[in-house]
Amino acid sequence: MYPSAPPDAYNKYSAGAPPTALPPATYQLPTMNTPRTGGGLTRWSTGLFHCMDDPGNCLITCLCPCITFGQIADIVDKGTCPCLASGTVYALICASTGMGCLYSCFYRSKLRAQYDLDEGDCPDFLVHFCCEHCALCQEYRELKNRGFDLGIVFFGKVGPRTWTGRGEVSLERP
Repeated sequence: MYPSAPPDAYNKYSAGAPPTALPPATYQLPTMNTPRTGGGLTRWSTGLFHCMDDPGNCLITCLCPCITFGQIADIVDKGTCPCLASGTVYALICASTGMGCLYSCFYRSKLRAQYDLDEGDCPDFLVHFCCEHCALCQEYRELKNRGFDLGIVFFGKVGPRTWTGRGEVSLERP
């Protein structure tokens, strides 16, 4: 029924030198802002649970997440909606429904789209629903690691901001 194997099929290396081993595969892990070959997305500069990389922001986010959210939203919206307004809307949603994560996950998606960041294993709404404070801290650290000074955004230490096309902020003194 099946064709028989040729007589030397099972010990084809018996007469001669053994096969040489292939060289080990070399590969390079993607770094912080290096695009991956799969889809051109980059990794986040810090992990979701690395909140203690910036303990000051971690404390502020735990006590009053509307401050951190307002800072993130101001940068992501490129100054079109002030930090105070975004933070107030977030606080009102949290106070009335307790579901501020539905509002903040929208900004995580916008941040990922602006910087071609990888979504990871969980969708944005699930990250914010399960780990709201960690997600806000991660987004804050991402913007900070990209050169944004979020303290200037919230506390208004400087005058008007001019947004450049490269995701940077040009600050003008009053």
